[in-house]
Amino acid sequence: MFDNLTDKFGDFFRSMSGRGKISEENIRESMKNVRTALLEADVNYTVVKDFCEKVVEKALGEEVIKSLKPDELMVKIVHDELAALMGPVDSSIYYVSPGPTIIMLAGLQGSGKTTTCGKLAKHLLKEGKTPLLTAVDLQRPAAIEQLKTLGAQLEIPVFSRTDTKDAVAVCREAVQFAKGNNKDVVILDTAGRLHIDTELMTELGNICKAVNPHQIFLVCDAMTGQDAVNSAKEFNEQLELDGVILTKLDGDARGGAALSVKAVTGKPIKFMGVGEKLENLEEFHPERMAGRILGMGDIVSLVNKAQEQFDEEETEKLQEKMSKGTFTFDDFLKQMSAMRNMGGLKSIMKLIPGMGQAMKGINVDDGEIKKIEAMIMSMTKDERRDPDVITPSRRKRIAAGSGSEQNAVAGLIKTFKQSRQMMQMMSGGGPMSKLKALSAMGGNMNEMMEGLGSMGKMPGMGRSGKNFDMPGMSGKHRSKRKKVERKKRPKNNRKK
Repeated sequence: MFDNLTDKFGDFFRSMSGRGKISEENIRESMKNVRTALLEADVNYTVVKDFCEKVVEKALGEEVIKSLKPDELMVKIVHDELAALMGPVDSSIYYVSPGPTIIMLAGLQGSGKTTTCGKLAKHLLKEGKTPLLTAVDLQRPAAIEQLKTLGAQLEIPVFSRTDTKDAVAVCREAVQFAKGNNKDVVILDTAGRLHIDTELMTELGNICKAVNPHQIFLVCDAMTGQDAVNSAKEFNEQLELDGVILTKLDGDARGGAALSVKAVTGKPIKFMGVGEKLENLEEFHPERMAGRILGMGDIVSLVNKAQEQFDEEETEKLQEKMSKGTFTFDDFLKQMSAMRNMGGLKSIMKLIPGMGQAMKGINVDDGEIKKIEAMIMSMTKDERRDPDVITPSRRKRIAAGSGSEQNAVAGLIKTFKQSRQMMQMMSGGGPMSKLKALSAMGGNMNEMMEGLGSMGKMPGMGRSGKNFDMPGMSGKHRSKRKKVERKKRPKNNRKK
């Protein structure tokens, strides 16, 4: 998502670096590439033109802050303008009392509307609500079955009828069912079409008149770029939307819809789908998204993800193990599971400030981590607790059980011990306690991959073979490790 745009903005800021001052000439010259990148990202032409003019205007009118260099000042200006372009946004859902609150989801076929209903229901469960899913797409029996499947996964009821084609009647009955069964939110999964037509809009209009939904969200596929924006504009003219939910932002989306929809329709993006799992729905925050686009990461979202995976008690236990050097393979397995639930290694890396550019050209394959998991799962409980008991014969058994080479198992054990020592050095206090576990996981994972990479195959690495440092490994610790490695190297191999 936004990779090309991020690169172009990076080139723009680097072109401003080293300049003594900002002038209209050098800004306009540098902004040409930004304008081209935005258009290539399928951002609306008028939006691109207005955005570039505002950036130039702000840059020329901005008093140069002595503590900031020209490139740093431009980062601030562009970030603020991107945030303003996509916002402001209030991502909260307004609930009525007495309920139920009625939320209607509309959208074209293929936009991910039914799946988004399930994701939204899971989001409501986290807020302590008791939602009811309603299958209103009576044209497609598959949509009804899909919604029932999602309801079963979430253990929430799904109201549906297969003996009628009257969508309005189904919606009315669903609201009455919710009132009689203490459901405080009703989510309506309405019908979609391949394109906007009179029949679709008439049906949606009749539903609105019948049940008067409190909020109407349009589900748009971010992969369709300006088509998504145009659809949002047409739907809004007919229904008066309350917001947009952009789906498939984890895919090869160029970013045009995210940057254009608010400016073109006047309606904000409320949520964004960033994966196929039901938990992969995030509230949309313009400031954070601007940071992601500029390669500045999104540490707030990373903290929130970590908070969902690590409670206070687990974090304290992990810190204690780190400080004592008693971190085990079982602890590492728990961390990998938590990392997978947070979206995977590649997803996490993009949220860490500065890591987006550092990871450029490196292919992080989360699937390769399964090889490490297989080796660990082939160990006994005692071996996972204390790797020192693993003898050569045990290594042979572990390798056979995991389908690995014996030297790979040996390398895993060696680097695990080294990383455990490193984590013991790194353990300590800090204001971001929720990220300590994540930092430990990053340092540990990096050591694992480095060790396996020294044997000719580094899980998670692309053809470039570049090395990288995960969070939690500061410069001073890296330098210490390098010094240790140099000491171990035979004298005749040392650099003179």
